[in-house]
Amino acid sequence: MSITVGTDILEINRFRKVLERRPGLRRKIFTEAEVAYCESKADSIPHFAARFCAKEAFSKAIGSGVRAFSMSEVEVVRNDLGKPGIELSGRAQKIASDLAVKDVDVSMSHSDLFAVAVVVVEK
Repeated sequence: MSITVGTDILEINRFRKVLERRPGLRRKIFTEAEVAYCESKADSIPHFAARFCAKEAFSKAIGSGVRAFSMSEVEVVRNDLGKPGIELSGRAQKIASDLAVKDVDVSMSHSDLFAVAVVVVEK
């Protein structure tokens, strides 16, 4: 068994400006369920930013970078208690399978200024 870790941090206002300039990016980066969840919040951007960080952190933890798959193939989901998790599809799922990934754990947080995520992958 081996464990790998990825982390990412993002300035929320910088991400806000990117999404304002390129509103179509939401649908490219995030799944419909992620968009619906984030847009249900009074200020959706910190929630989008935390999920973006989780996707980046996942790509770092598996060592592929985000060029190997579409970011929407890495979906941040939540269990009944609100604990975040990662569900994979498409090329991201194939890469994880080829790497014999057994488990993925994610932790996300945000403040007024920053969003951060840490992903731990067990192989």
